[in-house]
Amino acid sequence: MEVTLLYFDDCPNWQTTHAILRDLAEEFTFTLTHRLVTTDHEARQLGFRGSPTVHIDGVDPFADPEATAGLSCRIYRTPEGRRGSPTADMLRRAVTDPHT
Repeated sequence: MEVTLLYFDDCPNWQTTHAILRDLAEEFTFTLTHRLVTTDHEARQLGFRGSPTVHIDGVDPFADPEATAGLSCRIYRTPEGRRGSPTADMLRRAVTDPHT
């Protein structure tokens, strides 16, 4: 399994997601890569719906089909309310069962 963290520098929330994914990569032994997204064109090509975006084997498990691609900070609906990063539990579920 390959997990890619897509982000852009102007949004600090990717660092929280990175820390969680780094710990999960050690626990579940998957490859974690990072991709800096720098243009709206690139964001549209990648299906980048804001920073941070997580792709698991090329698929965004948190994708909202109505969200537009672009350079913005992404908001996630979590059990604790709206946050700038998925929770550790959300990411754990995504990497252990990416098809749900």
